[in-house]
Amino acid sequence: MNTGTPKTPKPLPSVHLLGAGTPMCAGCGGLEVLHEVYDVLGTKTVFVNAAGCLTLLATYPFTPFRGSWLYTAMASAPAGAQGVRDALDVLLAQGRMGPEEDLEVVVLSGDGSAYGMGLSATSSAMERGLNFLYLCYDNEGFGNTGQQHSEATPHAARTATSLNARGFPGYKKDLFAIWTAHRPAYAATAVAAEPMDLARKIEKAKNLKGPRLILTLSPCPPGWDFDPQATVEIGRLAVKTGIWPLKEFVDGEIVHTKIPHPRLPVEEYLERQGRFAHLFHPERNEALLNEIQANVDAYWAGVSSAL
Repeated sequence: MNTGTPKTPKPLPSVHLLGAGTPMCAGCGGLEVLHEVYDVLGTKTVFVNAAGCLTLLATYPFTPFRGSWLYTAMASAPAGAQGVRDALDVLLAQGRMGPEEDLEVVVLSGDGSAYGMGLSATSSAMERGLNFLYLCYDNEGFGNTGQQHSEATPHAARTATSLNARGFPGYKKDLFAIWTAHRPAYAATAVAAEPMDLARKIEKAKNLKGPRLILTLSPCPPGWDFDPQATVEIGRLAVKTGIWPLKEFVDGEIVHTKIPHPRLPVEEYLERQGRFAHLFHPERNEALLNEIQANVDAYWAGVSSAL
């Protein structure tokens, strides 16, 4: 029998360093984005995290953030952000908190929430002029539950719920256009594979007030079926082929921050991902490949005519 004096247990730390000990998938494009964004925003933030892949970062009583973190249901993150922003504003107005203690309120959301379940709450928050930053990591499907198709799934991609020979029959919703129709303070698309472009946009959004969107393409190795080592390369190919335009909306104008020239054929992006393998094997589906290429060509023809 142990008759010694029992040791006093050490207190649990309140937070982990960002990314330390997290159960995320290797090569996660969403986590890649979050690292870069957090480097710019710093610890004076409160992340209102809609249920999704990155919710797995937090395991009670730990979170990976050195700042603050709040979990919400998938459809209600903007409502949670409203409550947090209102509480901060009340404390500031009452002098119970100094301006130097104020926090940036950030909604952290996957595409399942941003494009679908949470879109109504987001629209309402924009109409109210809520001062918040909305960060969407778009992995083009419900990645946390097996990569079922979402409103962000691209045409012809194979998902857990789109297994026929032609893949997903629908088309990706244009969330950037939906946001800009609300006339927000700022909106931008980005990808972690273009870190300078992403950092500049986060810095710009950080210095503005009102509804602000950073919509990032987030390559997903298990959902898109590629080697995790290829995450950055696939992100770059999305830009070089014109599949993912880098642009921003500010002062009522849309400006493209990087125009691919020469623009690579879209199949160089598609053929690197197992979710599009049926377009190439056992034989090439020229009709679908041509349709995807034509849609991208039409987008950039419209950009050129506007310049």
